[in-house]
Amino acid sequence: MSTNLSKIRRDKMLNTISKIKENIHDEETLQNLCLIEYELTKKKYGLLWEEHEEKVDEELKTKIPTFEEIKNKEIVSNKNDKFNFLLEGDNLHSLYLLEKTYKERIDVIYIDPPYNTGANDFIYNDKIVDLEDGYRHSKWLSFIYKRLEIAKKLLTKDGIIFISIDDNEQAQLKLICDEVFGECNFVGNIVWEKRTKCQNTKTAKYMLQSKTESIFVYKNKSEKYEFCLNYEADREYPSIDEEGNYYRLEKLGEMSAIGIRGRETMIFPIEGIMPKKGNQWKFGKDTIEHYKQRNDLIVKNDKVYFRIRPQDEEVKMKPFWSLFFKEIGTAESAKNELNNILGTKEHGFETIKPVKLIKDLIFHVVGNNKNAIVLDFFAGSGTTAQAVLELNREDNGSRKFILCTNNENNICEDITYQRLKTIITGRRKDNTEYSNGINANLKYYKTTYIPRINTEEENIQENLLFNIKNLIQLENGISIDDERIKVILDEEKLDIFSLNIKEIEKCERLYISSDILLTTKQVKTFKENNIEVYIIPEYYFDDEINEMQ
Repeated sequence: MSTNLSKIRRDKMLNTISKIKENIHDEETLQNLCLIEYELTKKKYGLLWEEHEEKVDEELKTKIPTFEEIKNKEIVSNKNDKFNFLLEGDNLHSLYLLEKTYKERIDVIYIDPPYNTGANDFIYNDKIVDLEDGYRHSKWLSFIYKRLEIAKKLLTKDGIIFISIDDNEQAQLKLICDEVFGECNFVGNIVWEKRTKCQNTKTAKYMLQSKTESIFVYKNKSEKYEFCLNYEADREYPSIDEEGNYYRLEKLGEMSAIGIRGRETMIFPIEGIMPKKGNQWKFGKDTIEHYKQRNDLIVKNDKVYFRIRPQDEEVKMKPFWSLFFKEIGTAESAKNELNNILGTKEHGFETIKPVKLIKDLIFHVVGNNKNAIVLDFFAGSGTTAQAVLELNREDNGSRKFILCTNNENNICEDITYQRLKTIITGRRKDNTEYSNGINANLKYYKTTYIPRINTEEENIQENLLFNIKNLIQLENGISIDDERIKVILDEEKLDIFSLNIKEIEKCERLYISSDILLTTKQVKTFKENNIEVYIIPEYYFDDEINEMQ
């Protein structure tokens, strides 16, 4: 039995602290000693790092996150279809609000977070984290951990998350995902061939050239998971028997009878024919008898053959391989793809994931779920959205996407949004034709804040109720037009509406505050006019309102 020296030292320190506390009466000192005890007793295996606070964390102490809709960026292909959403702003801000509206509703998450290479790819609190920053790994871990914690809450029971990463933080990410999702929920590591050409031929001899990247795959629950698979090419049955039924002729195989797989029962004569010396038949007597009874066992030229018919074989499926070769697309081909969509090379994106890659990942999870919801909270140029739209076009699906990205250097407005607009409408920004388009609806939200104060000038309840409309739209994938779909927050306005025949005839869906009590007459009126009535959930801002009371 080994001796745990670390535990012995911890117990000794804890015992010393306990004795010190007996003679301390200052509250602040006691609290500090308790903090030391906590640090000594918390988990001892896993990834430990210096925790850092982000600017958005600081802002959330005094402000409540909300969304503002940018109405002139709305795209509508069919007003009866649900909406997709592009959320501009800090993704932690967006995730807090998605936790209110999409908890346990997201089927697939794909993210491509900053890789923290030290080459200007990771900005933390408005500062570039470079190789000279002694806390660069801790900052990245603090950054990603908060977001993964919320991501897990958003996933459905059968949800899957894909996370792209390279060698810089791969080891750390694996440990942090094991903690958040559970080591037993690690499905595997997909490797894809991102590059076919050397980055810099002059310096190639000084370094190992990176050719691949990883995509970690985690499921949400510790249960057996069944991926959606594609069919292999149909098997051919070129021959026809006397009754007009198709078949193919297959020779009965042999295998070595030596070793652990050797079976004497597999060595027997078939119509006087024996397997070669040292070999055994691949099939046993029962199988041979089955084909013989069907008159599908044929002996020709001292060889045994089967007639194999379509009903004898299961449909062959293509496995979900953990290796993606360049044929599915590389970072270079993905960049050319984006150049073509935007009609320019001046977009600032160098490392882009190919649409086919992301589409394949999504298909393997929700290929059989045409109403799935896909989230990407490091959306970048919007590849994930295009993958969802193209998959829908291929199988007539109705899957929806939610993208979150910041607007650094106008990325969200000029690149992400413009890419989605071009894919949906088929027209580039300069109005040149890109394609026939793909029918879809899109809403564009910006993150904003409401002060955590409650005064006559800044009434928190009124401010939050004013922003509830955007959360209703987000949660339900709808557009509140104040005619077909309405929101009413007080009884007086509801009374006026319930007596307005013209407005009632136009209305199909009504959202009302939980404080409103419908009269018997109103219930009857809405039912007779086929108006669906929904109570606005209190979980939108209930906690925030209660805090201020």
